[in-house]
Amino acid sequence: MSEENNDLIQIVFTLAKHFECIYFVDLTHGNYFVFTGKDTDSNLDFPSEGKDFFADAAKNAGKYVHPSDLDIVVNAYVRETILANLSENDSYTIPFRAIVNGKVEHMRHVITKSYDGKHIVCCLENIEQEYLEKEEQKNHLRSANILARRDELTGVKNSNAFQEYSEEINKRIRDGAGGHEFGVVMCDINNLKQINDTRGHNYGDEAIRAASRMICEVFQHSPVFRIGGDEFVVVLSGNDFHQKESLMKKLREESDANRKLRSGPVVASGIALIEKGDRSLAEVLERADKLMYENKKELKVKGTVEAFENMERISEAISDERKRLLDAMFGALITVAGGGYIYLNDMRYDFSRWSVSLTDDFGLESEYMYHADRIWQDYIHPDDVEVYRDAVNSVLFDGIEIKPISYRARKPDGSYVLLYTRGFVLSDSNGEPEYFGGIIIPDE
Repeated sequence: MSEENNDLIQIVFTLAKHFECIYFVDLTHGNYFVFTGKDTDSNLDFPSEGKDFFADAAKNAGKYVHPSDLDIVVNAYVRETILANLSENDSYTIPFRAIVNGKVEHMRHVITKSYDGKHIVCCLENIEQEYLEKEEQKNHLRSANILARRDELTGVKNSNAFQEYSEEINKRIRDGAGGHEFGVVMCDINNLKQINDTRGHNYGDEAIRAASRMICEVFQHSPVFRIGGDEFVVVLSGNDFHQKESLMKKLREESDANRKLRSGPVVASGIALIEKGDRSLAEVLERADKLMYENKKELKVKGTVEAFENMERISEAISDERKRLLDAMFGALITVAGGGYIYLNDMRYDFSRWSVSLTDDFGLESEYMYHADRIWQDYIHPDDVEVYRDAVNSVLFDGIEIKPISYRARKPDGSYVLLYTRGFVLSDSNGEPEYFGGIIIPDE
């Protein structure tokens, strides 16, 4: 090697301490030297010097380069390719995988022009640790992204994921892209607030998890999102979309069975399909939401109707424990009401307690009565019976918590007195109607 390259060689030896090895190559003739500045167990079978670097590189690559990367490396070491790359940049890299002692390790060749323009320096660097660190960073980032889009309580996708999903669908709708036939199912857990208030949030959380499992088991091929405390969205596509009627029937049947048996979550649901003219997913979601609330109302009405149907069939006398509970609640109601006539009916037994003052003023047989609602209706003025029944139905079947009405009722002397009544329903911890009561204020 000529004296003019001594300084360069000294630099190469210094650099070699940081690399597996360094090739110093004469571009004109192809002769080369290999420098190693550190002990290495790479065991890359490559000669320490030679007369044709480009031919030897292609020939020996098969001994240490991973088969999947072999073509990339061989093509990279064509003289013309190197010259073309270096004409645009002073240096460039070639990453590849090598077989080192029977193991796959990630390598990188850094190819640089020398200052005299007649040589190139090829530095072989083992980047396995760098690769592993980058992969670990990617995994951490991937895990963080997954967690950011997953609901912690249920494991399904969360509102962040739904927002991203919505944006994708909205773009497809705006662009007029085909293949976006889909339906949206809105789901809502009935009486979650009441469950939290009466049984605690741990029980409420389990109700949410159970509802999520039920929804996911029904719609097994569709993404499920929890977008609120008790609200879930399912975006139907593919096979689930084509079986939407049977799947919706299955969801509602399971929910209704849970309601009757009190064995699981009661989930109200509504489905809407994308229609021509829809400009966004939100429009489909709004229609599904309205239908879900209709189903929610139906479930409540169904429960109340069944409660009253059960009252018609009641033959078992109320237990002493239930009677004591009725008395306790009646006492609390009197305290809250602050005056007027009070009545409270245990719907499981159709057994009522009425204010003594009311029974005395209207000549009712007792402050305790079975089927009192039918008895009391006989005291109402015939012209006001319809108003009375409509008000009762509004409370029982339309979800109105308190319904104020006025009607006339007959006293023992045949005269009628105007009464102002507020009726209400009290439900148990499962949301099932359990007591029906009212506060009656006479017009003095």
